[in-house]
Amino acid sequence: MPATEFSSTKDFAAEQAACDPFASFRERFHIPKKPDGSDCVYLCGHSLGLQPKSTREFVERELQEWARLGVDAHLHARNPWVPYHEILTDPVSRLVGALPTEVVVMNSLTVNLHLMMVSFYRPTPQRNKILIEANAFPSDQYAVKSQIQYHGYEPADSLIEIAPRPGETWIRTEDIEKRIAAEGEKIALVMIGGVNYYTGQAFDFSRITDAGHAKGCIVGFDMAHAAGNVPLKLHDWNVDFAVWCSYKYLNSGPGGIAGCFVHERHARDPKLPRFAGWWGHDKENRFRMQPDFHAISGAEGWQLSNPSILSAAALRASVDIFDEAKMERLRAKSETLTGYLEFLLDQKPSKRFSIITPRASAHRGAQLSLRVNANGRAICDALAKDGIICDWREPDIMRVAPVPLYNTFLDVHAFAEKFLAAIHR
Repeated sequence: MPATEFSSTKDFAAEQAACDPFASFRERFHIPKKPDGSDCVYLCGHSLGLQPKSTREFVERELQEWARLGVDAHLHARNPWVPYHEILTDPVSRLVGALPTEVVVMNSLTVNLHLMMVSFYRPTPQRNKILIEANAFPSDQYAVKSQIQYHGYEPADSLIEIAPRPGETWIRTEDIEKRIAAEGEKIALVMIGGVNYYTGQAFDFSRITDAGHAKGCIVGFDMAHAAGNVPLKLHDWNVDFAVWCSYKYLNSGPGGIAGCFVHERHARDPKLPRFAGWWGHDKENRFRMQPDFHAISGAEGWQLSNPSILSAAALRASVDIFDEAKMERLRAKSETLTGYLEFLLDQKPSKRFSIITPRASAHRGAQLSLRVNANGRAICDALAKDGIICDWREPDIMRVAPVPLYNTFLDVHAFAEKFLAAIHR
């Protein structure tokens, strides 16, 4: 829906909510409640997604199998635990645009990032730099800096952080391309957050990958804020590797099991250096407990340990919903909801706040980040007391994410009304 068709009235928001094709999906989630029992306005799915109502059933089923069978559930549960993670392979591969052999559900995000850098950050005196975006998520910064130091280099020399131009708040793709073209012979790894956690900018995966490969760089992405948020085609874009968590837009619960993509041209190479663990060992011989490691062909060969069944069960509840909803349809609603939020905020501009997320829908996900110049934290806290849940990032950013699976036009309208009233008070 173009902005010219939007209206700032609550009646318009109610009409749009009434004809929302995803209204039935909202009913599948537990919405936090206000003290009076009414629904909160939950706009924090970029931090922790809401719980699908079916999650309890999926998790309790495995608790029952544990109680019923004990250790025998590994082989004799209704969904045996030894291959349990494989149930997630097909739906997750569809979500990230990969071949099934290119994805595996395992570990947590930063663990997976380190495992990928063991294989794909192989610095030499001539090529030892890592390029990331400025204001990358701190855990990414810690990980890449520690990898640089582990190999005997210094972040001050080997870390390239590319920032927005002076006076701008997001990074232009052409600036990334120019930086890679200029310094690519010294860059071992381009490692970008697919959707930046702070600004909400969605980067151009394809162009960045092409630019990096043209200079001989490995290209990987942290998709913590991209998986389940924007359509992905990791295989077609020729990305070397990617990692993601599942507790944000993928709604798997706090600390939920993470995921990893390794392009098939690497995933089928058993000679690629890696840290090994028994769950990545050849399945036919895994339980013979042999001392020599033989990697499973595909991304599964990077597994270390058997995954948490309860965490994987929670993720199953969510990916079933995504398979039914379809990512392309969700993206269309997401662009409309975020566009509507932008429209409402533009109706009452103020020098006290600005939108730092790209204005073009193609360059952002389901999040607008607002720079609030004065009393922003107090406003965010006051909204929370009123049942409107977003979040605050120091020093001056309020992040607001209308998630298409469970947020509505009425949610967006309620936030904008309360926020603007506080700003203009």
